[in-house]
Amino acid sequence: MRVDAQRTPHRDAHVSTGLIDSINRRTQLAGYNRLALLLFRLGGPELFGINVFKVQEVVQAPELTWVPAAHSHVRGVAPVRGRMIPVLDLAAAVQTTPPASEPRYLIVSEFNRRVQGFLVHGVERIVNVDVGQVTPPPASAGDDGYLTAVTRLKDRLIQIIDVEKVLADVIGLAVDLETLPPHTTDERRRKWRVLVADDSKVARMQIARTLEQLDLEPVLVNDGREALRFLQSQADADGDNDLLMVISDVEMPDMDGYTLTTEIRRDPRLENLYVLLHTSLSGVFNHSMVEQVGADRFVPKFNSDELARNIIERLRNKELELTEAAMV
Repeated sequence: MRVDAQRTPHRDAHVSTGLIDSINRRTQLAGYNRLALLLFRLGGPELFGINVFKVQEVVQAPELTWVPAAHSHVRGVAPVRGRMIPVLDLAAAVQTTPPASEPRYLIVSEFNRRVQGFLVHGVERIVNVDVGQVTPPPASAGDDGYLTAVTRLKDRLIQIIDVEKVLADVIGLAVDLETLPPHTTDERRRKWRVLVADDSKVARMQIARTLEQLDLEPVLVNDGREALRFLQSQADADGDNDLLMVISDVEMPDMDGYTLTTEIRRDPRLENLYVLLHTSLSGVFNHSMVEQVGADRFVPKFNSDELARNIIERLRNKELELTEAAMV
């Protein structure tokens, strides 16, 4: 991540070169139930957060080029480092009351392999929070809200935005599968289930539709803690195990995907369970963490065909294992 220190006013000293340089040290804590957030404001006193590893840079709001027929929340496009990116008014996308002032900064971010900019009114600083202190949004936020979680920094509430939902509503995220090769050559032995852990409702629905198109049954939970409880209850029941695999997001409230994977590997009853981490976070750091915690595969969000191919590979291998075991 980069913040343009030369273009950022000195009064916003919290966003400084030294602070951004410290991000490498902060990454050493990530993956161990720590979450690094970039804090910002949307025209009011409320603090909002976005995962810092999804942020490429923060600059002053640029001049925009209007795009005909674009969504009302897309203010235009702007050149950023030689590429034109769509620019969304984040306050307009998540709030009903428009702020009195104009946005001053552009957060350039990459989600689901797309780069876009979010206009915000003020950038505060980067903080590291304990994922155990990150909780789902209150029920009053409703299912259609744009919050994925909340936490507190001393006495201040931080609202973490469900960026996948914002992008799905404004830009749209395709989930249709291309023509895929048959995923099994034999008659299906059983209706396989797949446990999906993701705090974003949009992401859960995307993955569920992909699984259903593959004739698999999705079991959906909101975070790693819920996933671990489900897995432990299944292990305690000691019944017929139709669970093919776990697909887990990385950044989730209460328990993140790295910690979930670690807990799965620590439990002798679950240690051989196939775990695919599926996240909009990307980069060398995440691949390293996948190896450290013992996940089987890492697939960046969101390409339904790539996800489906990885699921099909797992399904083929599982059915081959069952065939070989039956022949012994």
